[in-house]
Order: sequence, then C-alpha cells, then structure tokens
Amino acid sequence: MAQTRKKRVKKHRGTQAGSIDTRKKSRPKSRAEAKGQVKSKASQPRASRLDRPPTWKSAAIRGIIAAVVFIALLMLLFGRSFTEALPIGIFMLVFYIPAGYYMDSMMWKRRERSRIRAGQKK
Repeated sequence: MAQTRKKRVKKHRGTQAGSIDTRKKSRPKSRAEAKGQVKSKASQPRASRLDRPPTWKSAAIRGIIAAVVFIALLMLLFGRSFTEALPIGIFMLVFYIPAGYYMDSMMWKRRERSRIRAGQKK
C-alpha cells in the first residue's frame, strides 16, 4: 500500500480583503543586537514616566497603598487588632505622603540636572 504524504500548509500572508502585506520585518543579525532592541523598547515608557515632574496626587496614591500594607502587616505579623493598627497607619500615611513627594522631587531635579549637563556636553 502506498504511503500518503500530508500536504504542507503554507502561511497565508493576505488579509480577508485580499490585499497582501508586503512589509518585511527586519530581524536582528545577532543576539546582542536583539537585546539592544528589546532594551531600547523597554526603556522608552520608563523614560517618559521619569520625565514628568512629581505630583501630590501620585505621592498620595503611593502613600495610601503603603499605609494599607503597613496596617495589614501590623495586623498579620504583630497580632494587633484593626482598631490598634489604624491610628498607627494614619500616622504613617501623614508621614508617607510628604516624604514621598519630596523624595520624588529630589530625584526628578537630579535627573533634570544630569539631562541638562548631557545636553551641554554635546
């Protein structure tokens, strides 16, 4: 009995409308080049986020999250009741918000100074 071969299925490059995508995607030639492309793509959103000056709203959100985590840790690890942990959490919230804002502000000013220096060197 003769063996039957499975027919190889070719990838269809066309769209449902019938047009064919002729764009060719360039592939990196080496592994190092591929890593460089990935790093450059990954650093763009982070760089745009770091370019914005700090806001009190972002500091407040971060402070609220930290205070909630602090309260949960007090309750779980130290066995405090919620009524005992809440005043300490509120105190930490009042501390975290301005501390976070001024820390962000200090770091942003430092990045701005280094960016200005880098621009002057060129």
